[in-house]
Amino acid sequence: MKHWAELIPETGMVETIGNPDIYIAGMAFDSRKVLRDFLFIAQRGTHSDGHDFIALAIEKGAVAVVCEEFPETIDPGILYVKVDNSGTALGQIASAWYGFPSRKLKVTGVTGTNGKTSIATLLYRLFTKLGYKAGLISTISTIVGDQEETATHTTPDALRIQALMAEMAEAGCDYCFMEVSSHAVVQKRISGIEFSGGIFTNLTHDHLDYHKTFAEYLKAKKGFFDILPASAFAIINTDDKNGKVMVQNCKARQVTFSTRSLADHHCKVLESHFDGMLLNIDGQEVWTHFVGRFNASNLLAVYAASLALGQKKEEVLPVISQLTPVAGRFETIRSSDGKMAIVDYAHTPDALKNVLSAIDGIRSGNEKVITVVGAGGDRDKTKRPEMAKEALTGSDLVILTSDNPRTEDPEAIIRDMEAGVRNAGKKVISITNRREAIKTAIFMAMPGDIILIAGKGHENYQEIHGVKHHFDDKEVVREFFQTI
Repeated sequence: MKHWAELIPETGMVETIGNPDIYIAGMAFDSRKVLRDFLFIAQRGTHSDGHDFIALAIEKGAVAVVCEEFPETIDPGILYVKVDNSGTALGQIASAWYGFPSRKLKVTGVTGTNGKTSIATLLYRLFTKLGYKAGLISTISTIVGDQEETATHTTPDALRIQALMAEMAEAGCDYCFMEVSSHAVVQKRISGIEFSGGIFTNLTHDHLDYHKTFAEYLKAKKGFFDILPASAFAIINTDDKNGKVMVQNCKARQVTFSTRSLADHHCKVLESHFDGMLLNIDGQEVWTHFVGRFNASNLLAVYAASLALGQKKEEVLPVISQLTPVAGRFETIRSSDGKMAIVDYAHTPDALKNVLSAIDGIRSGNEKVITVVGAGGDRDKTKRPEMAKEALTGSDLVILTSDNPRTEDPEAIIRDMEAGVRNAGKKVISITNRREAIKTAIFMAMPGDIILIAGKGHENYQEIHGVKHHFDDKEVVREFFQTI
C-alpha cells in the first residue's frame, strides 16, 4: 500500500477535502474494478461519466476519489481530490504508483495516420537485433522483452500503459517503442509518460467520426509534440505538408526526413521489385525486403530514430537490410499457377493509394490488378466513397465487400462506397460476403494477375453486431489458391 502523499499528481490539483491520511491498495477508473482501499478516478468519457459512479465506487471499497467536480454528498472518511482534468491526473498518479517507469526507459512515440505500427514494430525489432532489450506497444501486440500479448487498442489506457512500462523496466528493457493515436492524445492516455522522442509519419483522412474536423484531428496529433521536453527529439516527415505544423512551438530537438527533398535524412528508391527494394539512405545503398515508397519512408523514419537514440549508421543499416514487413503489411502470397495476392491493412484512402501506387511501380503493365476492399462500420463514413474512388483509380477491377461492419448494415456501408464510383460500369462489383468476394477475385484472376485484399491485414476476425468471428484474409487466400 502507498500513502496518498506519494501519489499526488504533479500538475492540475485544485483542492482536497476529507481525510488526507489515506493509504491506497490499488486504483481504477472503472467502478466495476474497484476493490477495498482503492483510489477511484472519475473520468468523463464519450459514453458515460465516471462522476455518476462515485457513490458506487465508495460502496465497493474506494477510500479516495479523484474528480473534476466534488459530489453533492461528502463522506468525511473519504479523501476527495479535485483536479483540472481526471485523465491527466490518472496518468500522473499511475506513473507514481508504478515508480515512474518511463524514467527508467527511453520511450519513443510514433504518431500519424499511416505507418505507426510498422515504424514502432521495426524499431523494436531493430534494437532487439542490436542486442538491446526493448518493449513494444502497438496495434498488433504488446511485447515486454520477448513476452508477447495480442493488443486490444492502438494505445491502451493510461493505467495499462504505466503497468506495461513498469513490467518493461522490471524486465531490464532499455527502450520502449509505442504507437500514439490521436484518441490517446485527446483522452490524455499518454499523461505521465516522459518521452525521449516522437516521430510524425503523415496526416491524411481518418477518424473524423471522432474528431469531427480535419483541423481537430491535426490539433490532436500536434498535441503529442507539444508535450515533448527540450531533452527529447522530434522526427518529422517533411514529405507531408503537416510535418512542420507538428513542431511549431515544440521544445524538442527537430530532425527531418524525406524521400523527395532535402532533409537531415534522405532516402531514394533505386530499384523496386515484388520481393524488395534497393534504397540509397544517406548516401549508402541498402537492399531491403520492403516494397513501395511509403515503406521507404517508414524505414527512413526507423533509421532516423535509431540515430537520434545514439546508434551508429554503420551498425544500423546492415540490420535494416535484415528486417521483414510487419504482419498484414504488403504480405504477398503466390499461387502455383502464378497469381499473386497482396494482403494489406490499408484502411484509409491515402494508405490504399500508396499500396496501389507501389504495385503500379513494379507491375509490367500486362497483368490485371483486382482490388477487394471494404470499410469499417461505426467509423468515419466520409472516407468510404474516397476509398472506393482510390481503389478504382489504381485497379482494373474493384470488388466492394464487407470489412468489420460492427453494428452497421454491411450493405449500407457498401452503398456509401458505391457513391464514390458511380458510372464505373463493370469495373466495380459488390459482394457483401468477404469470403465470397476474395474467392471471386481469385477465380477471376489469370496467371500473372495481382489481387490486392485491403483493409484488415493482420486482423484474424470480423466484428459483426458486437461479436468477433474468426476470419483471416491470408487463410482464405491460401485455401482458394490450393483449389486452383
